[in-house]
Amino acid sequence: MSKNWRPATQLVHGGTLRSQFGETSEAIYLTQGFVYETAESAEARFKGETDGFIYARYGSPTNDMFERRMCLLEGAEEARATASGMAAVAGAILCQLKAGDHIVAARALFGSCRWVVETLAPKYGIECTLVDGRFLENWEKAIRPNTKVMFLESPTNPTLEVVDIAGVAKLANQIGAKVVVDNVFATPLFQSPLELGAHVVVYSATKHIDGQGRCLGGVVLSSKEWIEEHFQDYFRHTGPSMSPFNAWTLLKAVETLPLRIGQQARNAARIADFMAEQKQIAKVIYPGRADHPQADIVAKQMKGGSTLVALELKGGKAAAFALQNALDIVKISNNLGDAKSLITHPATTTHKNLTDEARAELGISGGTLRLSCGIEDTDDLLEDFARALKSVPA
Repeated sequence: MSKNWRPATQLVHGGTLRSQFGETSEAIYLTQGFVYETAESAEARFKGETDGFIYARYGSPTNDMFERRMCLLEGAEEARATASGMAAVAGAILCQLKAGDHIVAARALFGSCRWVVETLAPKYGIECTLVDGRFLENWEKAIRPNTKVMFLESPTNPTLEVVDIAGVAKLANQIGAKVVVDNVFATPLFQSPLELGAHVVVYSATKHIDGQGRCLGGVVLSSKEWIEEHFQDYFRHTGPSMSPFNAWTLLKAVETLPLRIGQQARNAARIADFMAEQKQIAKVIYPGRADHPQADIVAKQMKGGSTLVALELKGGKAAAFALQNALDIVKISNNLGDAKSLITHPATTTHKNLTDEARAELGISGGTLRLSCGIEDTDDLLEDFARALKSVPA
């Protein structure tokens, strides 16, 4: 199999394993266990002397195909598919830490990600420092002798801040720490953290990778050495494995990933430009616009904008709710990356558990909305927003 294929081809053909029946579509192996021809072959497989599957919690042919395909897309040596995006995030961080270690994390994180580093990790004696990740000097100042992991999202949820991944990786390499990047908002098509120097990349496959609102999933990607040294035993013994059925669903989904992401990003760019001209809107943040606060970093590390747009309405929560309620095509949902356009109010949904002060630090106000653009006709979406804005006072 050619490793020189471009992403769109890899996402259709990469990592495929066919049975003796020569099926066109990948098979679903819904089995818990595997049998061995002899007791000696079972012993050899458990010793790692021969290749093969042992137990579905460790891996299956279907999961293996999904992992291989994601490796080819991401440029990673190894991957492990997990039951959800948060299983991927928690596992990638905690598997390499012990009591007395220290995490530096960008403060702009999805609520559950922030809970893992700010609340869960300290329960096990792992220290955490949250920084304004937009500025490299903040990362550098937060480093301690026991810093082992640096964790970030870029672009961030929900305000689409961008972090200099290569800059953070350079700092981490100076002290032997590992950089873990949640690359969900950029997608593997628009940003390649491993090429920028990150050591581990995580995804909620529930989002763009599935992209059709069907199943949960996550994936952790890194070097073969890191997976075997840090993640493999954690994965085998704590059991965050993905269902083979979900792996098969995701295999089918990634075949159309470039088509979906392309249309979603085009919609996002058009809507961002349109909303920036509306009198009810105080601010639009979109990584593809020249007025993005970190436009220079976007240009340096991203191949495209995003499928998401952050909006700030002048009328606060009342205006944000009025706009959401008046939309017809765009649905209210806290999910993202779907083929359907979705909008949510972070202050009362995804980031509701943060304090008012923490939300203010992140730029999340009552007027903040996060729009995840789908694959609908662009003009229909623009007309939907134009009509809905009439319900929002200027």
